[in-house]
Amino acid sequence: MITMGTDKTMLEEIGKSSIEELFSDVPLDVRVDRLNLPKGMSEMEVIQEIRSMLETNVNADECPCFCGGGVYHHFIPSAVNAIISRSEFYTSYTPYQAEVSQGMLQAMFEYQSFIAELTGLDAANSSNYDSATALGEAATMCYRLNGKKRFLIPEAMSWEKKSVLRNFAWGPGIEIVEYAFDMNTGELDLEDLRSKIDANVGGVYIEVPNFFGVIDSHAPTIKEELKDGALVVGINPISLGALKPPGDYGADIVIGEGQMLGSPMNFGGPLLGIFATRQEHVRKMPGRVIGLTRDIEGNRAFCMTLQTREQHIRRSKATSNICTNEALMAVAAATYLAILGRNGLKSLAEMNIVRARRLMNKIGDLDGYVSPVFKAHHFNEFVIKPTVRPEKLNKMLLRKGVIGGLPLDAHVEHLSGHMLMTTTETHTDSDHEKLLNALSEMS
Repeated sequence: MITMGTDKTMLEEIGKSSIEELFSDVPLDVRVDRLNLPKGMSEMEVIQEIRSMLETNVNADECPCFCGGGVYHHFIPSAVNAIISRSEFYTSYTPYQAEVSQGMLQAMFEYQSFIAELTGLDAANSSNYDSATALGEAATMCYRLNGKKRFLIPEAMSWEKKSVLRNFAWGPGIEIVEYAFDMNTGELDLEDLRSKIDANVGGVYIEVPNFFGVIDSHAPTIKEELKDGALVVGINPISLGALKPPGDYGADIVIGEGQMLGSPMNFGGPLLGIFATRQEHVRKMPGRVIGLTRDIEGNRAFCMTLQTREQHIRRSKATSNICTNEALMAVAAATYLAILGRNGLKSLAEMNIVRARRLMNKIGDLDGYVSPVFKAHHFNEFVIKPTVRPEKLNKMLLRKGVIGGLPLDAHVEHLSGHMLMTTTETHTDSDHEKLLNALSEMS
């Protein structure tokens, strides 16, 4: 605590006679006598107060969480947090001085390499904010590629992602058009999509798996339907341990959410936007790209190869003015993927598929539940229809120590009364039984 004697000494040092004089430039009519704040507390008291507040929360480690829809509860190896907690990663900013940033630059290069291999594309940027902003950047990139202002998206998609996309599209005047889904399979309605593809379409966006967790069998055929438009594919990166890379079936751009690669749910953020493309489109891609080169002595060196944000280059040449990054989350993702390895990721993806299939079938065996609603192959999410309203059901489940699924009313118009359920490798057989027992009591 600063004493009055110290205050006086400090004021004398800066040539002021009173603390009031420090605020002489602030007009009297806009000043307040005091703030309506509680009395200050010691550090110990603050910690005790925060702990008492946190005790009212329910978290996914205490209660099994079956709510996904974009953010997921996966196991994170301890090594991930140990590495990203190192000061050279945790406190680093944009590595403008390559000579003192080789560690961070190499980590970003490794992350890009992992994403390029996973997606089957040639290059990836070193991250966007999240999957929603990555989608917005993909739509504007399609416009830069071919000058066409119509962008097709699935009706079956979260309303938050649609909202962010429309914000990105508003400036350049890109028209967002939705195509329908098949009410039987949950896959895209191919005939409806075909009817909306014309010479004005600059890009088509599909998700594999989609918002319902369905692995869309039409995905490999969409590129053939397009003429000059670009194919944009949204992915869950863990699913690529078992599914074909989008680059193999013609994707020009791949975007996705990388939170599940080593980052906790953490109240919905920070997240990690994945973005990859083909070599011929790299100069139209937003964000930054880290490259590998040689220094003047012939040693291996990493540097920022492409910097396409407006603060780096002339505004008219920039691909985006907000495509900043989530570098720490990207380091976490690279660490996570390095720990799992190719076989580990494959096993994890298969585990999620198997657990989802078992759970959806067991829910379907209960009285009062339709599960799964869609007759298709799923990854780790699926839609159910309970007899109880989803919002009410979730409140009842919470009282049983279970965090329920995602009500779909706000997201998909035709699915009022439905909910999206998610399961991952973190759920044990007893977690599933706990959910099933609670559901059976409420049917």
